[in-house]
Amino acid sequence: MIDIKFLRENPDIVKENIKKKFQNHKLVLVDEVLDLDIKYREAKLHGDELRNKRKTLSSQIGNLMKNGQKDEAENIKLAVNKLNDELIENEATETNLSEEIKLRMMKIPNIMHESVPIGENDSKNVELQKYGEPLVPNYEIPYHGEIMEFLDGLDLDSARRVAGNGFYYLTGDIARLHSAVLTYARDFMINKGFTYCIPPYMIRSDIVTGVMSFEEMDAMMYKIEGEDLYLIGTSEHSMIGKFKDQLLKKENLPYAMTSYSPCFRKEKGAHGLEERGVYRIHQFEKQEMIVVCKPNQSWEWYDKMWSYTVELFRSMDIPVRTLECCSGDLADLKAKSVDIEAWSPRQKKYFEVGSCSNLTDAQARRLGIRIKGENGNYFAHTLNNTVVAPPRMLIALVENNYNEDGSVTIPKVLRPYMGNLEKIKPKK
Repeated sequence: MIDIKFLRENPDIVKENIKKKFQNHKLVLVDEVLDLDIKYREAKLHGDELRNKRKTLSSQIGNLMKNGQKDEAENIKLAVNKLNDELIENEATETNLSEEIKLRMMKIPNIMHESVPIGENDSKNVELQKYGEPLVPNYEIPYHGEIMEFLDGLDLDSARRVAGNGFYYLTGDIARLHSAVLTYARDFMINKGFTYCIPPYMIRSDIVTGVMSFEEMDAMMYKIEGEDLYLIGTSEHSMIGKFKDQLLKKENLPYAMTSYSPCFRKEKGAHGLEERGVYRIHQFEKQEMIVVCKPNQSWEWYDKMWSYTVELFRSMDIPVRTLECCSGDLADLKAKSVDIEAWSPRQKKYFEVGSCSNLTDAQARRLGIRIKGENGNYFAHTLNNTVVAPPRMLIALVENNYNEDGSVTIPKVLRPYMGNLEKIKPKK
């Protein structure tokens, strides 16, 4: 959510930002906010005038009673009561106007960084850099689901009977590899100076609306029936929510944390849930990183965070590239975002395995995350990034380490987490 003072003073900039995101249907929101803001400030001023008038009249009642002017005192009491009724009505108007403004402000996208490329959708995202040599072996690589099934590591049929499409059973050495990746990623981030955390897997609605747009909420979140609780789609939600309504001390910043959690997503409007694999699913586990920092630190942290994910994948000899998200592919709260994509030798192309975003002060405004300053308090900046999200990560891992005999070589950095096992071999 942007600063209403900024919108008030720069409506044309806000409108141009909306146009660059190809959301022209939201242009009307700017004018509606400006109109409602005028009415709100008028109501607030009128309320102040009523309170001052009531205070002045109320101070006269005692003196009139002391002087025996009871009738005059009673008349003033009636006037005060009338002012009270008018104040109640005016305060209701203020509240309604404030809520109407907030509802519209939460739909207006955050101001993008000037470097964000302009484009309607993800087809206009811009490649930044490749890391590692993308190789294609001279033998056929099966579909990732088939590789894992052949290694007795994936059971989709049982999962469909139990929960439907979008779920899976991981078993044996593939399940162990999945856990090894998460444990390695945890230790990797701890060694980078991040504090490890296991957060709540459910959050309240005020946290949900604080960390994401209404459109994302509808497309992603599972609601717990009969309760004000949602299953998290990523641990970023509860990790940023941890700082809600907090006044942070500058000397304690930045907060750099890495968190493990299961994640649950409806995948509403997605390109169809996979029936044969684990690329687009309802449930998965993830190691995440978040940073809460001072505004002048956030872009430095942004570059650090995505580089850590690149470094992690390269430590497992998986080729990756970074992709700058264009304006039309940028979620409303994000000022800038870069996707990390891993190489698929089977498909001969890259696919998304993580995303790093700087949300500047958009989440902090919604959640009331402020920093105590010498000349007044100000809003923090928040950032998030995927460290690793298996089982999607397993796709890149098994494809890039698949051998002609059907075995999968385990990257050296993961072997200590796999009992020093070097290869996962077919049982038969």
